[in-house]
Amino acid sequence: MADVRPFRAYRPQKGLEQRIAALPYDVYNREEACQVVMDNPQSFLAIDRAETQFGLETDTYAPEVYAKAKEMLWGQIAEGRFVKEERPCYYLYEQIMDGRSQTGIVACASIDDYESNVIKKHENTRADKEQDRIRHVDVCNMQTGPIFLAYRANDVLRKIVSDTRAKEPVYDFVSEDGIGHKVWVISDEVQVEAIRSAFAEIPNIYIADGHHRCASAVKVGMKRREEHPDHTGEEEYNYFLSVLFPDEELHILDYNRVVKDLNGLTEEEFLQKVGESFDVEVVGEKPYAPQEKGTFGMYLGGVWYSLKAKEELRSADAVDGLDVSILQRYLLTPVLGIGDPKTDKRIDFVGGIRGLKELERRTQTDMKVAFSMYPTSIQELFAVADAGRLMPPKSTWFEPKLRSGLFLHGLEA
Repeated sequence: MADVRPFRAYRPQKGLEQRIAALPYDVYNREEACQVVMDNPQSFLAIDRAETQFGLETDTYAPEVYAKAKEMLWGQIAEGRFVKEERPCYYLYEQIMDGRSQTGIVACASIDDYESNVIKKHENTRADKEQDRIRHVDVCNMQTGPIFLAYRANDVLRKIVSDTRAKEPVYDFVSEDGIGHKVWVISDEVQVEAIRSAFAEIPNIYIADGHHRCASAVKVGMKRREEHPDHTGEEEYNYFLSVLFPDEELHILDYNRVVKDLNGLTEEEFLQKVGESFDVEVVGEKPYAPQEKGTFGMYLGGVWYSLKAKEELRSADAVDGLDVSILQRYLLTPVLGIGDPKTDKRIDFVGGIRGLKELERRTQTDMKVAFSMYPTSIQELFAVADAGRLMPPKSTWFEPKLRSGLFLHGLEA
């Protein structure tokens, strides 16, 4: 059963939250991160990406970069820009995007639950990508980026969330990208105990987004255990900062594909080969977003097509039945020669937040053909994780992104 506990968050002093809150560190390249921090020096990105405080001659992963992050973080805490909660609490974090709301419980999840697969994964992680956040968390002695977790909706938690949302939030602001953010503190001892007990009855929770951040937090916790052989398991480093959302509120966007060339085929030859596995229909110039599972949009030569996978290609298997798997197995690999989408330089991926016009733009610049996808569902994600399987690369795109800097979890306590 899931061990999800309250904690004493460091959070922005009232009035500073809008300027401090920042998108996750990994959505920016270095040039973009530097520009964000230049435009808003108060952005938490300055701490999450402390290389922004140095010239380009300084390596992103140099020791002085992590030392600078620590200096800035604890300096701002000393200045009172962040305050620490007086006692362990849970928090509610609501995000509103395009009129749709999702509300998560901010808490700390157990590294033991991660290790024992109570917290289930659907992606592999790469050690090189973990190393940066391991060093950042370890040097700063603070977890700064929450992990996006999901759980199957629960009546007890649903009622507590509803009752809390009826109260006045401690933060209520709209970020520069138009996303609304509200935060409530849950400090009532009865509610705190009810939340912890409710999660203790939930057999599994799932990583929706943030596999590398999660693996990094766990590895820091394991490192601290080795350094403290007398540990009890209750120390803060045994838990990691998370926001847990009920499945019924989550919305996964499409994660689309663009390919550089037609693998030596003419457009006519390519369409003929596609037609061997898919029913192909011309849509026209209007962008086409598939409306059901097993269908795809394709943009080629200025024309949109609809593709429908033939019935014999469908599968009830948790992974093989995913649309991203069907497209890969029956079109990208055999027709376009894309063997490993993780490493092949001829394919790129475009998050659905960028819209279908971005697919058109890419085919007019550096790519030849684009595919619009029907979004993977949260139920499909759960099914893959429950089966102990992994999703193909770039299967899910979650929006809105969780902000960093609104909740910090100190490992010093």
